[in-house]
Amino acid sequence: MTHRDHGSSRGQSSRTGTDGGEQYFVARPASPDQRRTIQVELAGRTCQVEVSHGVFSSGRLDLGTSVLLKRVPQPPSEGDFLDLGCGWGPIALSMAIQSPKANVYAVDTNLRALDLTARNARSQSLDRVRTLTPEQVPDDLRFDLIWSNPPIRVGKAALHDLLMTYLPRLKPQGLAYLVVQRNLGADSLIPWLADALGPGWTAEKYASSKGYRIIEVGRA
Repeated sequence: MTHRDHGSSRGQSSRTGTDGGEQYFVARPASPDQRRTIQVELAGRTCQVEVSHGVFSSGRLDLGTSVLLKRVPQPPSEGDFLDLGCGWGPIALSMAIQSPKANVYAVDTNLRALDLTARNARSQSLDRVRTLTPEQVPDDLRFDLIWSNPPIRVGKAALHDLLMTYLPRLKPQGLAYLVVQRNLGADSLIPWLADALGPGWTAEKYASSKGYRIIEVGRA
């Protein structure tokens, strides 16, 4: 589930896979775990972070995530936040930097991604970031905020199941922001979400930039 960008013409990684075609959303990537450090700007902070093969966008901050982080509103000062599909951690780290009193849950099926996120959080002294596989997320945990660059290329059925597992777990005043590439179905996903979530929920375009839509989901 290591989510992020859905491919672009600007040299970003395709979400069909990484490192010669290996799927980045497997639990245990087969590619060598060759770690390296890159420098990225997250929430106004220059961060040195570890990345590796077999994890989405292993050499840069991908365009979709960058669009999301630049356009979403300021998060609440505290609460329970979810980064759904954390990869090496840019969304979770940004949440934790902006809201140091929040509990940030970074969720991914890719165990290498979870290890990278945990190490990157420690290196930035962000001690309220917790990394979890989907199976480790407590059933009763509810979220004030969800930020995600979801894995469009896992297929519609898997994507829909993923979104309907976590979006209904928003607290009454909670909001989710999803970034999806326009030409990979962002505009059709919006009405699907509204219909699937049903009465009492809203799903609408919040912003557009560089070929991406940011979708806001919340309770009506």
